[in-house]
Amino acid sequence: MPTYQYHCPHCGHEFEEFQSMNDDPIDVCPKCEGTPHRVISGGAGFLFKGSGFYITDYRSKDYKSKAAADKPSSSSDSSSTSSTSKPSTPKPKDA
Repeated sequence: MPTYQYHCPHCGHEFEEFQSMNDDPIDVCPKCEGTPHRVISGGAGFLFKGSGFYITDYRSKDYKSKAAADKPSSSSDSSSTSSTSKPSTPKPKDA
């Protein structure tokens, strides 16, 4: 069940109420008996504990397929530099 924040414009009192999503909003301010308004809040913060909570763990299939398509072009650039250095040293043949 969520915690809702309220603000009374009559007396300026701010309070929180733990209520079900199906409950009606609070009609009466507990301090001055005015009509409070529900305040939109930023929500509760949460903390990941443990290992394995990385953004790359939950990538979409579309993202993964595009990343896989980009890998050969980037590896061909690195292989072209490494392939130019390989022919300069001949391999000895086993007899």
